[in-house]
Amino acid sequence: MEITSEHNNKMAKILFATVYPLYITKVEKKGREKKELDQVIEWLTGFDENKIQELISEKVTFETFFKLAKLNPNAIKITGVICGYRIEEIENPLTRQVRYLDKLVDELAKGRSMEKILRG
Repeated sequence: MEITSEHNNKMAKILFATVYPLYITKVEKKGREKKELDQVIEWLTGFDENKIQELISEKVTFETFFKLAKLNPNAIKITGVICGYRIEEIENPLTRQVRYLDKLVDELAKGRSMEKILRG
């Protein structure tokens, strides 16, 4: 699938506060915990639970969320397909970062071990 600039702009404008509860629901339905989700987000972005809550309160977009993040250097090891897109082929850095997060949440929900999720 080809990613258009319109798609990239939509991704940038999504509020993290809108998506975070969906992530929680997804992982909890599969028997995982919110604290595990927060651990995954912290590994990727450097944001601890307090910072995550602050960003939710501020209603930041994904664009701002990832601008403030200190992306884990091992994030480039996140590969595969998510939402029909091969992550390593996504050219737009922000869209790729959002898909990194989506992929990690998906792996958590599928029961993958934390060591593998965090590319340990």
